[in-house]
Formats: sequence, C-alpha cells, structure tokens
Amino acid sequence: MAEFIILFLLFYIWHGLGTTVGYHRLLSHRSFECPKWIEYLLVLGGYLSFEGSPIWWATVHRAHHRHVDTPLDPHSPRYGLKNAHLGWLMHETYPEHINPSVQAKDLIKDPVYQFLEQNGKWHRAHALSYGLNISIRIVILLCFGWVAALASLLAAIAVLQIPLMLNVVCHIPKLGYKNFANNDDSVNVWWVALLAMGEGWHNNHHMYPGSAKTGLTKWEFDASWALISLMKKFGLAGRVNVCPQDLPERQAAPPKRRTFNLDIKIDQPLSIQKRMNFHRPLHMQRAVRIHRPLSLQRPMHIQRAVKLQSLNAPVNSKR
Repeated sequence: MAEFIILFLLFYIWHGLGTTVGYHRLLSHRSFECPKWIEYLLVLGGYLSFEGSPIWWATVHRAHHRHVDTPLDPHSPRYGLKNAHLGWLMHETYPEHINPSVQAKDLIKDPVYQFLEQNGKWHRAHALSYGLNISIRIVILLCFGWVAALASLLAAIAVLQIPLMLNVVCHIPKLGYKNFANNDDSVNVWWVALLAMGEGWHNNHHMYPGSAKTGLTKWEFDASWALISLMKKFGLAGRVNVCPQDLPERQAAPPKRRTFNLDIKIDQPLSIQKRMNFHRPLHMQRAVRIHRPLSLQRPMHIQRAVKLQSLNAPVNSKR
C-alpha cells in the first residue's frame, strides 16, 4: 500500500506539473522559455494524463482568454455548467472563431505537435491520445508490475480533472475571491490551487495571463512557479515573464468582501447620492455634480434657513 501511495503521488506531481507548467504556462502563454527537450519532457507529463493534443489545448485556452465569459468562450459556466465541464469536449472540430492557424502559429510548426493534432479532428486526436496513454500503461504493467501501472493510470485520471474542474469552479464568483476587479467571473479558490499546482489563483492569472507566477501573496502557494523558478536558477529556463509586483501586505489575506475599481465595498453604508452615483457611468456622475442647483449642494439645514429667510424678507415694490 505504501508503494502505491508513493508512486501515485510521484505520478500525480509529474502529470500535474506537465499540465500546469508544460501545457498551460509554457505552450499556452509562453510565460517562459526553455530548451526543446525540457519542453517535450514537460508536455509528455501532461499528454500522459489524457490532456490531448497540445495544439488543441493551447488554442482553446487562448480563445478562452480572448473571449472570457462571453458566448464565444468555449467553456464559460455562465452558459451552462454541463457545457463548461464536459460538453465543450464533444465537438468534432474547432468553431469558426477558433483557428490554430491564427491563434497557435508558434505551435503548428512543430512536427510532433502536428502529428498529435491529427489535422484538427478532435475525435481522432482524442482517440490517439487515449490509445497512446493506455499503451504506455501496458508497458509499465509489463515492466514494473500492476502497482506502478495502476498508480500511473489513477494519477493521470485525477490530474485530468484539474482543468475540467477549474473551468467551472474558478469562474463561479461565490466560490472564491478576487484580488483584482477585472470584468470576468474569475476568482481565486485556495483548495483548487492546492490540487492544481497553483492554478487555482485564477483571478490573478486572468489579470496577468502572461506571468509565470500566479500566487501573488505570501500565502498563495504556487507549486508551478516553484518549479519554474528552480529551472531558472539551474539554467534550464531562459526568459521568464513575471507580473510587475506582488500584492501589498494589506492584501496578504483573502478579502472578506468583494471590492471594485471605485474602492467602495458592496456592503459599505453609502449616502443616497453615493448610491445613485455608484450605478451611473462616470460621465453621468460628473454631469450630476456639475448641473445640480447651487441650493442643492448646500446642507439641508442651510437650505431651510435660506428658504425661511427668503420668505420673511420684505418685498420691495417699485412705484
């Protein structure tokens, strides 16, 4: 049993980092550079967790960022949880607005990735992926026994759930929190980050998609970034893109309230005028302030005093 647990954890880490570092941060976002053999080693870990064609994976993910939480998003929970989880995988080929020749020019030149892509036929590419994955487990079974083969297979299936789960959970606002007030539904979810090697800091990622680092506070642990920084230290990674800076200390704990660009919290007591202006566009807010009558800009007690004074004032009649 101990042997199975150890092997399962080792396979889980390799397949997980192959998906998060190889497929996601390297191929999809090009957040760092590395030698080709390192790239293939990382991508192999992801491919052997049933992730499918690298070109397909990166192209769809780039389309997700381009059209996030709109009807063109391949897997937004706004338009159905079933489609966001598994339904989007059932298509036979790319939709009209998603084209690897346009959105993945850097990947279609690679002959290995081209072979795994199977000319853009999703079902053929998935079938090839499943066939190679099962074949590898048979080889492991013959060479190392059923414990290693079963640990490898179950770890791969577990890792496969990472992006499928993340697509749903990290785009449902009530399930997480935001560090950045962007216009999509992405949120940070701590337990997804632990299972997904740091990918659960999804609001941070959507704010800085090209950053190799997504954990932006001291407590937001990012295992994928730990590997990339280690590769950089030992000369196995060249250029590494990192977001401008970490979040300040005052945001070093998950915020209890959702904040917006105006830095006004939803449940903060507001005056009537502020409540009205909060829901108006900025140019309308300015117009309201500019065009309000002078008397309405005074406190209420002064308005009353001025009104009484005007009523008691003598009327000067001209003769």
